[in-house]
Amino acid sequence: MSSSAAAAAPGAARQRARDRRIGWAAALGVLAVWVGFQLIGRYAVRQDFTPWDMGALRYLGAFILAMPLAWHFGLPRITPSRLAAVMLMAGFGFPLLAYFGFANAPAAHGAVIMSAGLPLATTVLAWVMLREVPSLLRIACLALVVVAALLLALDGKASPPGAWIGDLFYAAASVSWAAYTLLVKRWGLPPLGTTLLIALLGAPVFLPVWWVALPSAMAAAPTGAILTQIVYQGFLSSVIAGFLYTTAVARIGPASTTLIGALVPGLVAAAAWPLLGETLGVAGMLGVALAMAGMALGVAASR
Repeated sequence: MSSSAAAAAPGAARQRARDRRIGWAAALGVLAVWVGFQLIGRYAVRQDFTPWDMGALRYLGAFILAMPLAWHFGLPRITPSRLAAVMLMAGFGFPLLAYFGFANAPAAHGAVIMSAGLPLATTVLAWVMLREVPSLLRIACLALVVVAALLLALDGKASPPGAWIGDLFYAAASVSWAAYTLLVKRWGLPPLGTTLLIALLGAPVFLPVWWVALPSAMAAAPTGAILTQIVYQGFLSSVIAGFLYTTAVARIGPASTTLIGALVPGLVAAAAWPLLGETLGVAGMLGVALAMAGMALGVAASR
């Protein structure tokens, strides 16, 4: 090895270690926002807002925050076809499907199916789209997540009538976000720029349609509740979490990023009990535990 190569090696190793630290810090930030997203989203659709209202507040808040950021940082050039794909998956698909899930099924279902189920959706899509064959250990870990979802479905306390409809929306939201995750990695999209483009385009496309044609209960909602949703859904869960998530994918990869949600089911289920009055039976608690165990094993296997 030449002297220049030997000198560069420690620097490259330090850079890789720094990238991983940044990636894991970003992923932990996403974890915090995800837990709040599911609790606050479920509470909102049970109270004053329709799923369409939640989308409108999300896009409005994201647009307000993205405008000064885009002016300061600028926007990347992404081909129209790629931009349309990420808008479909992350801009409209994931949030709207999730809000309809919140309207029909408990928060713990969303935590297991959207968060714990995300590695499953990512693995399946990576197998189909990228021909990345998962290891037997990873398959076993993901099988635990499937069993966890089935246990929740069988738990009478955790599954009120019609909850299966919400579960389907949760599953579709998970697939939509998994597809976005793989496209970001495959195309090497810039984290902040991609997030800002999604935030800027959502409002002008969605808000006119919502205002004219979609059902709304916004007129009856308190001003404080509206502002809370604008800040949380628009600022935090759309722009801030989107940037952190895309950063984590770029630094530590899609597999590790999606598996960071190992704590989400337990945290959401524990908080939903006192905050939302959504109790779990024995089967439901076992399902949450299995989902967390499957994701934690997956994290260990990915290292």
